[in-house]
Amino acid sequence: MNVDVAEVADVTVVGAGPTGLMLASELALAGVRTRVLERRTEPQRDSRALTLHPRSVELMDQRGLLDRFLRLGRTVPGWHFAQLPTHLDFSVLDSRHGYTLFIAQARTEELLAERARELGVVIERGYEVAGLRQDADGVDVEVRGQDGTVETTRTGYVVGCDGGRSVVRQSAGIAFPGTDETLTGVLGDFATIDPDALDAARAGGVLVAPMEDGLTRLVLIDPERMRVPAAEPVTLEEFRTSLTRMCGTDCGVADPRWLSRFGNATRLAAGYRSGRVLLAGDAAHIHFPAAGQGLNTGLQDAMNLGWKLAAEVNGWAPPGLLDSYDAERRPVGQLVTENTEVQTLLAELTLVRQYQRPGAALRKLFDELLGMEEVNRTLAARVSGLGIGYGAMTAGADPLVGRRMPDIGLKAVGSEAIRVYELLPVGRFVHLDLAGDDPDVGEATSGWGSRVTAVTVTGRDDHPDLDGVTEVLVRPDGHVAWATRTTGAVDRRAERRAALVAWAGAPA
Repeated sequence: MNVDVAEVADVTVVGAGPTGLMLASELALAGVRTRVLERRTEPQRDSRALTLHPRSVELMDQRGLLDRFLRLGRTVPGWHFAQLPTHLDFSVLDSRHGYTLFIAQARTEELLAERARELGVVIERGYEVAGLRQDADGVDVEVRGQDGTVETTRTGYVVGCDGGRSVVRQSAGIAFPGTDETLTGVLGDFATIDPDALDAARAGGVLVAPMEDGLTRLVLIDPERMRVPAAEPVTLEEFRTSLTRMCGTDCGVADPRWLSRFGNATRLAAGYRSGRVLLAGDAAHIHFPAAGQGLNTGLQDAMNLGWKLAAEVNGWAPPGLLDSYDAERRPVGQLVTENTEVQTLLAELTLVRQYQRPGAALRKLFDELLGMEEVNRTLAARVSGLGIGYGAMTAGADPLVGRRMPDIGLKAVGSEAIRVYELLPVGRFVHLDLAGDDPDVGEATSGWGSRVTAVTVTGRDDHPDLDGVTEVLVRPDGHVAWATRTTGAVDRRAERRAALVAWAGAPA
């Protein structure tokens, strides 16, 4: 065994999927030495996930990456809930991006890897984490190379983005409670298919999704095969037989590029942090891929964690900031696992003989509820990620605190008309003096140097959430850290300083 205990990175990210790549980019943006280890020797070619929901699209906008994604994706105005006929309408939500971006996971990984490399991140492929040990000062990571040699390297923190079977999570002793698999479905990406049969497929309960390069994805749960373990390979003959049984036709499927079986095991990590080891993405939460929320939740984990972990590494994090990652994101994981279980049950009930009639009635009731504007908007906000907000750290905080900052248009001193999100690509806090009446606001925030961008606003778009708000501190992830409606400049300065210290640490 070759042992090298030299510290090679401030943070080691394990896993080069979308979550790991997003996190690595966020850390590198803040100047953190970041190492990414990936056991696969080549990038993922197959794409289980196909969607970026509105909040994830906003994140790409906030980092100046959206054009890259839009060039390769296709937008649709909403998405399904439990494959009910009435879809969720994302277009009515308060966002410039009220749509789902249809883009293959392989493309998302490709674009995020490109971003990471631009920021100087080296993605080391063919390296598998075999175990780790942490102490008060760092983590020793056992890394196995392609030749089987194990090296031990020292790092400040480790983040497991290594999937549902996470070695990082297991090595850190973090429990992963939940339920085992009881139901499986199959998916197939086909180069050959009969387009005239697709209506019959949809009527038979098959999800049909056009993909790039002329491929078509079919996703189904066959009542006679839904208890087959996910580990059992899918064959073309099985897929054709299931289609014929469910739809009366095999849809002419041929030339499969990928066949896969997936299950409904649902688990949520008991904690997202154990000392210097943290979890994100599927390492922290797994569930049935209902409504395409898994990849999106992982990206949003990474955006929340990145700036907080960077603050800790860079030495300015206020007390409790890194712990707020678990406090804010684990409840989101709980919401996602719960709503995917609900969606899975709505599908499964109609596939079990004794529950088919009441199951169909329940689905009809849910579909009627989705036709109600308030219900549709509530579920759309939840699935899209746009409705996610975080609790305020202090009592009596403004109602805006913890919520997404509206991407309003601004006019600012010394600047052309801009949007709030156009101020966020550098990954700093943004302080907005919406009242525009304090000539010393720039000087007052200067003690935080590169941590805060101060903007004196001379004009802005109207937004009901901002009525009466005089100042806002926007977090690097686009959520509101602090807001005030105080009008007196002197009183605002005291509030502002307290907010900056609480979120951006002591001034330099």
